[in-house]
Amino acid sequence: MTRVNTVLGTISASELGFVAIHEHIGYGMPGCELDSKWWKTPEQRYEETVPKLRQFHENTKPWGAATFVEATGICNGRDIDYYKSLSDKTGVHIVASTGFVGGDTALPFFERASVEYLTDQFVHEISVGIGGTGAKAGIIKVGVSRGFKMKELDLRIYRAAARASRITGAPIFTHLAVDSAPALNIFAEEGLPCHRVLFGHADDGVSQGLINEKALLDAGARIGFDTFGYDLELPDPPFWGRHRQERLHHFLRFLKSGLTKQVLASADANCSPLGWPGVKGHTVNYLFEQLIPDLQAEDIDDSVIDQLFVHNAAEFLTLTPIPQH
Repeated sequence: MTRVNTVLGTISASELGFVAIHEHIGYGMPGCELDSKWWKTPEQRYEETVPKLRQFHENTKPWGAATFVEATGICNGRDIDYYKSLSDKTGVHIVASTGFVGGDTALPFFERASVEYLTDQFVHEISVGIGGTGAKAGIIKVGVSRGFKMKELDLRIYRAAARASRITGAPIFTHLAVDSAPALNIFAEEGLPCHRVLFGHADDGVSQGLINEKALLDAGARIGFDTFGYDLELPDPPFWGRHRQERLHHFLRFLKSGLTKQVLASADANCSPLGWPGVKGHTVNYLFEQLIPDLQAEDIDDSVIDQLFVHNAAEFLTLTPIPQH
């Protein structure tokens, strides 16, 4: 059986349905939950989040099920019991992450940890569970720190993630696809095939010109077009925004070059942001309201859309341990 860990238990990959591969229930920097300016009651968070997930569930009915991959790592507002409640309330499968969004978001306790310690942490959260929640992580988050360059801690986290991925079979996704050479070197040294890694945010506005797409493709890595909806056409666009048509044409270049199997797509939206206001009106449902109609208008066949959001995602999320040599 192909297995995927969700917060409510392990399911078959065939049960995932439509998958949004990189999203957030609520993301914030360490400590934001203690700042009275941004503090939210559970009721407020539910009020902001549940309608978005219910709409996501409704939008995915043609695919039979809805899966939301929660990309918030350790120290950034991850709340597993809350995710379990949301999944139960809305019917959406939620896949939780272990790992870190980037070394610069790791609290000092983890910042001082060895590769071996971090590996054990990730393996435990995938194979045993996260804290006392009983829920297992289904994917490992890693990232490039601010400044678009790998820091020493980033390299330690990437190496631990590679080892944990080989042991547990969980895939890895990254925050940013810049400065990828050190990551590719680490994955090669650790014997992790790069099709188990999704290099994310390859489509954001600030990363353009900084990503070695050829090196990633040649290594067999997957590339994430996962900031759809962060458009410069918004009334108050974020600094990482990009013109909608420019991002779309970037994506189409991959699809029309026969690279469909190496890409995945998402919106990277926050249902209820922590410690920052978020981007008004941007939700996971942009995928249905704008992206899929845009793809159809460009004569992208429904079978390709299924490949992106169902088959690629299910294959990627399936726990696939790599034999140790």
